[in-house]
Amino acid sequence: MKEKLEQANQFIEENKGTINDIYRQGYHLMAPVGWMNDPNGFVYYKGEYHLFYQYYPYDSVWGPMHWGHAKSKDLIHWQELPVALAPSEEYDLDGCFSGSAIEKDGKLFLMYTGHYEREGIKREVQCIAVSDDGIHFEKFSGNPVISDQHIKGIAPIEDFRDPKIEKRNGIYYSVIASKTTDQRGQILLFQSEDLFLWKFTSVLLTGKRDQGIMWECPDLFHLDGKDVLLISPIEMKKKDNLYENINSTVAFIGEVDWLTGRFIVENHHEIDFGLDFYAPQTCVDDQGRRIMVAWMQMWGRNMPTNDLGHFWAGAMTLPRELHVVNKKLIQQPINTIYELIMDKKTIIKEKLEDSSVELDDNDAKQFYIEFSGILRQTKTLTIKVLRTKESSVELIYDPNTDYLSISRDSFGLTITGNETEQLTKRTASVPLLNDRLVLEIFRDTSSIEVFANEIAVMSMNFYETEQSEPPIVSVMGKVEQLRLNYGTIKI
Repeated sequence: MKEKLEQANQFIEENKGTINDIYRQGYHLMAPVGWMNDPNGFVYYKGEYHLFYQYYPYDSVWGPMHWGHAKSKDLIHWQELPVALAPSEEYDLDGCFSGSAIEKDGKLFLMYTGHYEREGIKREVQCIAVSDDGIHFEKFSGNPVISDQHIKGIAPIEDFRDPKIEKRNGIYYSVIASKTTDQRGQILLFQSEDLFLWKFTSVLLTGKRDQGIMWECPDLFHLDGKDVLLISPIEMKKKDNLYENINSTVAFIGEVDWLTGRFIVENHHEIDFGLDFYAPQTCVDDQGRRIMVAWMQMWGRNMPTNDLGHFWAGAMTLPRELHVVNKKLIQQPINTIYELIMDKKTIIKEKLEDSSVELDDNDAKQFYIEFSGILRQTKTLTIKVLRTKESSVELIYDPNTDYLSISRDSFGLTITGNETEQLTKRTASVPLLNDRLVLEIFRDTSSIEVFANEIAVMSMNFYETEQSEPPIVSVMGKVEQLRLNYGTIKI
């Protein structure tokens, strides 16, 4: 693997200065050059957050997967590190697919899927790599550690990937995604005492026919008295305004019966209601916080930074702290982002009726807006976060239906996907809390993330083609106790 890593790192060093940075993010993690997708190996190790990711440095399209690597002390400022894994052995010749990380005896262990696909043969097996310093890794000589014999008669070896490790009562458990013979997703549970010798425990959870043809990127953890299983289903059936993207993300809330190895589901729901969010993964830090990050993109969509030859594609979401409240997964922006909000301003109006209020002109590509207001007499609230004379990136809230929608329709460069009907907006149910709506809006160069009433989150990319006018808040009817806090996010 050493030669492959040296080749990749040399290419990155020689080519990262050639990218076009017009749409590069300011406070979201990106690869220095080339293609990025799923977050991998998210872990707090020796006082720092380490985040690996699916990476193809040689082009801005998907290719044989490497593991990119970055670290941070605050989850906002990231330091690029050398590529951690590269395809080099027969068992991972066509990609080091997604996986996870865990510390053991001061060393950092990676568990990943080795992908082989040639001449009509496809195999996915689970492998281990180990590091003394958290940067330089050696693949275990006994790889793969989980393969055909572990799942014979249980799941096909062709679709068996994305191991996520958790330690419980001195035992290491790994949840791994697979599918049934009749094309339903399922999550398998394995256990080990040393991370090298593994045995099959159970089928943790199997999907229903409308819950996707394959599940990916599982993550199992205990939080606020409940067990949580995150998955990313492929082609989950649309239901009303839910699961509209070609692939989705779902949180199952409930309890694991550790005697039988089964997940008892008490509730499940979509994790993010935007257009660009996939493959979330979590870690626990030294403060005991459960933090989640995801790929801020969606499969099957064109990527303008590739279409235009900018030589990079993909970014991660803003990290989010998680909690479980009333059997629902609640997301909050990581608190360190607030320290970077500068030039703060506030607009307060006792009421705004059939009118608009425009925020101060600001050319910044990174900014924050917090809206708060009583909407009991409101017909429609519209916030145009970015706007030109012809189109906008906008939020629309209808108190009569509790629906909050986010749209990039006709704004900037066109983004199309594999959905049956082209998606340019999504809608989420966001009930008012004591007649009040609170929205937090984080804009970066080419993305927007909206946190609504601590109920729903919406993540979406866009690519503006001209300078936008200042954000504007408009109301039909009346908004009372309106408060707008806003400022520039400076890195």
